[in-house]
Amino acid sequence: MKMGRIALAVIAAGLFCLPAAAQQPIVIKFSHVVAINTPKGQGAERFKQLAEERTKGRVKVEVYPNSQLYKDGEEMEALQLGSVQMLAPSLAKFGPLGVREFEVFDLPYMFDDYADLNKVTEGPVGKALFKKLESKGIVGLAYWHNGFKVMSANKPLRDPSDMKGLKMRIQSSKVLEAEMKALGAIPQVMAFSEVYQAMQTGVVDGSENTPSNMYTQKHHEVQKYTTTTNHGYIGYAVIVNKKFWDGLPADIRTALESAMRDATKYANEIAEKENNDALDAIRKSGKSEVINLTPQQRAAWKKALVPVHKEMESRVGKDTLQAVYKETGFKL
Repeated sequence: MKMGRIALAVIAAGLFCLPAAAQQPIVIKFSHVVAINTPKGQGAERFKQLAEERTKGRVKVEVYPNSQLYKDGEEMEALQLGSVQMLAPSLAKFGPLGVREFEVFDLPYMFDDYADLNKVTEGPVGKALFKKLESKGIVGLAYWHNGFKVMSANKPLRDPSDMKGLKMRIQSSKVLEAEMKALGAIPQVMAFSEVYQAMQTGVVDGSENTPSNMYTQKHHEVQKYTTTTNHGYIGYAVIVNKKFWDGLPADIRTALESAMRDATKYANEIAEKENNDALDAIRKSGKSEVINLTPQQRAAWKKALVPVHKEMESRVGKDTLQAVYKETGFKL
């Protein structure tokens, strides 16, 4: 009888433990607004793969590309409300959130190459900027590169004066607004998912973006010219809802941080190649003529746009601006 009672107790204990053993995985909804075959899209897929492997299935990452869940004007609020757990918005999105220092990345001709960028994003400046997000209920995990921007329009853009009077789509950013005004263009704030139709119908005359974003959204099909101004940078911050992140078990958080480090390395390594390949594909399509600026023409664009730095100094913060200049060796 005694052995029977012990056996029953063991069975009961086993049944009591079943719910824990069959616990549902932690779900991370990762929403973004670009195509899967962009640097950000591929970075998100790599993070999903690594996160699920390294947590041994205790975490499930659901990636929603191409604005499937939220447009780029809606996703930040969704993250703060906890409707999604993870985003990778462009750095321009933090200005409207009240953290204007991030708009330093939007300043024209701020970075000459990826080496300059990495000094900022991987150093103390990048960490200090992420710290400013915490009061907004957001934790910054990583900086992902997209690349350097080109201009597109239905007229050739070789000289800054060619921009005069053009309605140019931009992200919501006071810096980008000032940039377009410095060129005599008319800035038009618009969600990324709406740009193709706006170009097709003439609501906007052109836009600035990276070649990979333009090509995957087929902008070259409705834009006759693409000019490699390389005047600015688009980067992303992979961010997570702070309450969700802080509530994760420590070992899960460690595994996700490891997955994010490796996904970041992967995404940043492919960014330059993806943009070069996209520009080549645009050229080969025959639908948009690619214009490469001469050194003299590029100098003219830089001369027209660099005064925006001084104009935006009070907005992005003199200290932030000087800290970036120090890292990159930039001189006005």
